[in-house]
Amino acid sequence: MRIGNQERWTQMRSLRGLRACILGGPPKPHNVNRKIVLVSTAICALALYFYAHHNWHPLSPRTTIDRIVVEKSARKLSILRDGKQIKTYRVALGRNPFGPKREEGDMKTPQGTYKIDSRNAQSSFHLALHISYPSDEDNKRAAARSVPAGSDIMIHGIRNGLGWIGAFHRWKDWTIGCIALTDEEIEELWRVTPDGTTIEIRP
Repeated sequence: MRIGNQERWTQMRSLRGLRACILGGPPKPHNVNRKIVLVSTAICALALYFYAHHNWHPLSPRTTIDRIVVEKSARKLSILRDGKQIKTYRVALGRNPFGPKREEGDMKTPQGTYKIDSRNAQSSFHLALHISYPSDEDNKRAAARSVPAGSDIMIHGIRNGLGWIGAFHRWKDWTIGCIALTDEEIEELWRVTPDGTTIEIRP
């Protein structure tokens, strides 16, 4: 009787060993957990990339605008045609965003009414639309304080090589006084904005 039980036990062990060879053995718990983590991470990464780069309402190729309005406190840039708002973008501003720009190096985004007077396709920040700051009034105010008013204020994209950041660049104000969009957004704005377009920058 004792021998029969031993034989059955040996056969069961042999069958389990054969099954392990064929099927690769039972999955180890830590391997399953690792796969779940990797799959979850990949899904989250894809979702975040889609959020950061998706253009939710692309404009018609025939769209042109005649006015840009920036609301600094709301971090919004709106584009208009004949007084009608066409689209709004979220933006990042100068690192010291509150109040008007007074002098070079103050990290402030200007306030006032200007023009888009030129553009730079070779910008270090993907594409750049130049704003006609400083105005005569800006220069007078700066001269009264014996300081330079500053210059080179742009609407631009993300620094070249970092465009993958996408919408996450808006988490903080990071420019030296410019108005920043994602690369996809500045490409669209570049296309619909003629030189000479009025830009109003509000507090």
